[in-house]
Amino acid sequence: MEKKITYKKRTNLFKTDAWKRFSKNKLALIGSVIILLMIAAAILAPLIVQNDPYVSLTDANGLILKNSSPAKSGTILGTDSLGRDTFSRVIYAARVSMSVGVVAVGISTGIGILLGALAGYFGGWVDTFIMRVVDVVYCFPVLFLVIIIATILKPSIYNIMIIIGLCNWTGTARFVRGEILRVRELEYVQASISLGATDGRTIFHHIIPNIMAPIIVEATLQMARAILTEASLSYLGVGVQMPTASWGNMLMSANNLSTLTLRPWQWVPPGVCIFLAVLSINFIGDGLRDAFDARQKK
Repeated sequence: MEKKITYKKRTNLFKTDAWKRFSKNKLALIGSVIILLMIAAAILAPLIVQNDPYVSLTDANGLILKNSSPAKSGTILGTDSLGRDTFSRVIYAARVSMSVGVVAVGISTGIGILLGALAGYFGGWVDTFIMRVVDVVYCFPVLFLVIIIATILKPSIYNIMIIIGLCNWTGTARFVRGEILRVRELEYVQASISLGATDGRTIFHHIIPNIMAPIIVEATLQMARAILTEASLSYLGVGVQMPTASWGNMLMSANNLSTLTLRPWQWVPPGVCIFLAVLSINFIGDGLRDAFDARQKK
């Protein structure tokens, strides 16, 4: 009993120290606030926006307010080429980007953990086979591979989530394999095996929970890449399709000289949102990496 109490105290102390290190990272805190605000805006979108993001606005005479400035249209960010409220579309587009980031990273992290754990724990031909598959997938640029698959399949938000998740697991698999190679020879793992624990229990009950901290950091950084990949695909026309709003296809709609020079309210807001989301998540990932590193000093 005494050993268990001591272990729990050390675990709580580590968690407290990790939070203290994270809370002292100002950039990570700022990034966390920005991401939480974006998530809250995405969830509460129907309560925040006043206009339907898919319906064109009209004036008193029934004329569609196409390409109207904020002052002329009476909206926060003006209207687009079809007269739709830009602010409403930016808020609803946050739902797409956040959903793609979470779901795609969940898929890629799950595949990476499973294959990396099998390769690192069993070794031998299992390790060789899985790592050769990783090498083959890793040879192709991720964006190029995603574009090819997205072009073959019908473009939709669900396909984009699955495609990004299936093309981004190689880094996690390599990382998990390396971590398991490091810890599988430690005493607590060998004690579990000697006490008759199955391979599955040893991997997922004893090893994986003890390497979750770096996995969380890796997943956080992957979320930023997933959001940027979705925006790139939508900008190229093979991602989320109109009329569904996404930051990427909003930029694609504003991709003409007159809009870029005369109507910045159509492309600056989605561009700034992509920039802030990716930058903030990277700040959070760096903060988590420092927080979970027990070697960090005050």
